[in-house]
Amino acid sequence: MSQDGLRRVRDRVRPFPDFPEPGVLFRDISPLLKDPVAFRTLIDLLEDHVRASFPKIDLIAGLDSRGFLIGPPLAQRLGIGFVPVRKKGKLPGPTESVSYSLEYGKAELEIQSDAVEPGQKVVIVDDLLATGGTMCAACELLKKLKAEILECLVIIELKSLKGSEKLSSIPFYSLLQYD
Repeated sequence: MSQDGLRRVRDRVRPFPDFPEPGVLFRDISPLLKDPVAFRTLIDLLEDHVRASFPKIDLIAGLDSRGFLIGPPLAQRLGIGFVPVRKKGKLPGPTESVSYSLEYGKAELEIQSDAVEPGQKVVIVDDLLATGGTMCAACELLKKLKAEILECLVIIELKSLKGSEKLSSIPFYSLLQYD
């Protein structure tokens, strides 16, 4: 992995103290998305990682909503399809859904029932892993469709929240880590 590339990506992640509430340090990827060189570098780094790790992959599944920003360009680079995992009520047709707990309540995720064929190899992507609730729910959804989850892949991991521990036996990779 290119240390220069990694530094270019890290330099475009902006910290926002006390957002969305006091005591929280929010990691904002907006400057990364706005910078075409840094964004291309991000996709290069993710593509290199996926190609080196998985000789066969069928789909990228992106989590609502920032997984939609990195998932499609990554899937296109890999020459594979992209599948959205959305908040409840946003997808047409038959869906599978799962409820999960958040720090502040409950939420539901959905995927179209025909989005993944049994046995297809999938990498799940999102921008950030915090407590792991949303990523775990996405894994549960894809397991309902009998997908083979190769890995959960994020740009940023907030290590102090220990979200990756909730993923148990599912491989996990983060490009950047913060305490």
